[in-house]
Amino acid sequence: MSDFINIDETNFQSEVLESGLPVLLEFGAEWCGPCKMLEPVLKQLAQEWDSKLRLAKIDADQSVQIVMRYGVMGLPTLILFIGGQPRERISGYTSREKIAGKLKPHLTLPPQA
Repeated sequence: MSDFINIDETNFQSEVLESGLPVLLEFGAEWCGPCKMLEPVLKQLAQEWDSKLRLAKIDADQSVQIVMRYGVMGLPTLILFIGGQPRERISGYTSREKIAGKLKPHLTLPPQA
């Protein structure tokens, strides 16, 4: 089962920005109920897209610099990073279908010419 990579100030650069695969980063917190509800959904998606996506989470209370850098205002917030750049953002608890719909265009490889 795909599990979350725990991200903080020390490994954000190497695990997220320099990742060879797209990284779906969940900004959450221990006290955040909707974050906990979202985690099984994210794990399921990560399992389906195992070779195309890495799943990571960051504790917003512990990594304030990163939260401020990306303008995260509410929890949970999901940001899809591709090649070190934020490409998609989803705020609040969202259904599996909506998350999949937003991410899928970024994860499907273009047809070979």
